[in-house]
Amino acid sequence: MWPCYMGLFLRRHQFADVGDEAVPERESLLGSFGLIPHWAKDAKIGRQTYNARSETVAVKPSFRDAWKNAHHCIIPAEAIYEPDWRTGKAIPARISRADGAPMGIAGLWSVWRSPAGETLHSFTMLTINADRHPLMNQFHKPNDEKRMVVVLSENRYDDWLSADAKHAADFLSMYPAEALKAEVPAPRSKPAASD
Repeated sequence: MWPCYMGLFLRRHQFADVGDEAVPERESLLGSFGLIPHWAKDAKIGRQTYNARSETVAVKPSFRDAWKNAHHCIIPAEAIYEPDWRTGKAIPARISRADGAPMGIAGLWSVWRSPAGETLHSFTMLTINADRHPLMNQFHKPNDEKRMVVVLSENRYDDWLSADAKHAADFLSMYPAEALKAEVPAPRSKPAASD
């Protein structure tokens, strides 16, 4: 999915605490990939807000309201793609869970009202430093900081969705390298010249 495209995210249902067993704990919503803060003049800001750095999320104007209000979400994904520069040029590497299960990426959501009065949900993925991660430190340009999305364990999904802002940082950790796999496409060989 590209920034500003529509995709699914999961959040805690707004009425999960009313005591009605007919209300599910979680709900899925369609939203724009790239968080659009309430003050944005248009949705184009989503091109720069699809990743939120965990180190600055609480103070950066684009994300701080969603962080402060604990608008936590989970972004389901079969895989993510990162540029592998080991050959000297960017080759998209497919990174997924080693067990084949979908990833649940920790994120934040927001709701935005356009100048025309339309309502649009949006979301962003949280990222952390991965300089010391045995797998994720292989991606991006050689001298760039290494980053990775926060992949949650299934047993922490509901805890993440209901955590307050004060405890949200407890979830921002690296997913184990042995639980992930990276696949880089084999280089294409040139066709043999015919006689």
